[in-house]
Amino acid sequence: MAYKKPESALVVLYDQYHRVLLLQRQDDPTFWQSVTGALEEGELPIDTAYREVNEETGIDAKAHGFLIHQHNKQNQYEIRNRWRHRYPPGTVFNIEHVFSLQIDSDLPITLSEHLQYEWVSKEDALSRLWSPSNKEAVSLFVPSVS
Repeated sequence: MAYKKPESALVVLYDQYHRVLLLQRQDDPTFWQSVTGALEEGELPIDTAYREVNEETGIDAKAHGFLIHQHNKQNQYEIRNRWRHRYPPGTVFNIEHVFSLQIDSDLPITLSEHLQYEWVSKEDALSRLWSPSNKEAVSLFVPSVS
């Protein structure tokens, strides 16, 4: 097995009603998150963001003309013990690049890596997300309903 690079993209998806898309992990059903994934060798963070949205939701943002917003924000967080075996030995921290994307929630979602998805209010997302950096991204970059 090839090790993952300890650098990733986090993409918060929200819809025309400012609801947030939450994805339930297969390997930990208590863990709800936004789209996220590791950078591949030679890949720029923005390219990872587009690739991961397509892989995890089935939505080709570029084909739909959607622009992923790069927030020039990076987080460093400690990788959960249960996932450290996926990274080079001794790797403890991950660098996360933060993005957001508004999409039409009427588009079909095709899951490949998660058990289920839900569109929820910003407030509900903030209470259900496991990752503090994911909560912060939702708080900062998802507009509130007027």
